[in-house]
Amino acid sequence: MLTVIICTYNRAKYIGPLLESIAANDLAKNEYEIVLVDNNCTDNTREVCEAFAKANPDVKFRYTTEPEQGLSAARNRGIKEAKGETIVYVDDDALVDPHYLSDYTNWFAAHPETMACGGPIEPLYETQEPEWMTPYTKALLTAWMNYGDKVREYPRGRFPGGGNAAYRKCVFDKVGLFNTELGRKGNSLTASEEKDIFDKMQTLGMQVLYLPWPVLHHIIPQAKLEPDYFERVTTQIGISERRRTLALGRTKYLQRLFSEAVKWAGTLVLWLRYALQGQHEKGDKLILFRRNVTHGLLSKAE
Repeated sequence: MLTVIICTYNRAKYIGPLLESIAANDLAKNEYEIVLVDNNCTDNTREVCEAFAKANPDVKFRYTTEPEQGLSAARNRGIKEAKGETIVYVDDDALVDPHYLSDYTNWFAAHPETMACGGPIEPLYETQEPEWMTPYTKALLTAWMNYGDKVREYPRGRFPGGGNAAYRKCVFDKVGLFNTELGRKGNSLTASEEKDIFDKMQTLGMQVLYLPWPVLHHIIPQAKLEPDYFERVTTQIGISERRRTLALGRTKYLQRLFSEAVKWAGTLVLWLRYALQGQHEKGDKLILFRRNVTHGLLSKAE
């Protein structure tokens, strides 16, 4: 059986359509369950979920709560609640395609060597994509991810997006649960908890693959395209990476600083390319992105 885990914090607006898109999947209802983890919502999330459960009695749906604030804590609660051998995390502000669940189920059934996999994440803008958007800023702000139409390993340093990732449940018996010192908490935008898990999986030689079929559509409100959000999320990336690498040792942190210097070189090349094309705003946004990440990496503020 497959367990779909949805961790949510005050996203009642999106939960109903997401649940309906899962219920509309072609996988037989007795082959999956939905576990929704309420991470201290103060909106009408519970009422929306109760309405869904009443309207879809054939769907195995469980509503649970996690009092410890934080996405990692909520994800861990979902693992503990899950009855399925396979776990799929789905973002609470998204929609899934009709074959989404069967794509993951069929792959894991046919490929016992695969321990985790992920699929494409496509942005679904509530307004429109800004002119300054590039593939790099799109990946940052919308979690956009697409590595083509063939099954493959992820490019070096890449891994499934947290909002569209599937694991064999036994993975967590071997690598441990999500680090609750990492990941988003309430309105905080810290991250790196998925990277921490996939780094551990890589160390153990576990196979993690990109599948082109299970597509997730990530809803992007205008608020995520505003300067304030950009400033906060980019700075928090650096802070998260500082926490993650220092937890692994001083050497790992120094290695991350070196990779940041390399990324600066690449960013400057891209800035020059966009400048020569007369697209200064795109290049300037990338410089701001890199500056804020570096600031977070060097910041000692917790």
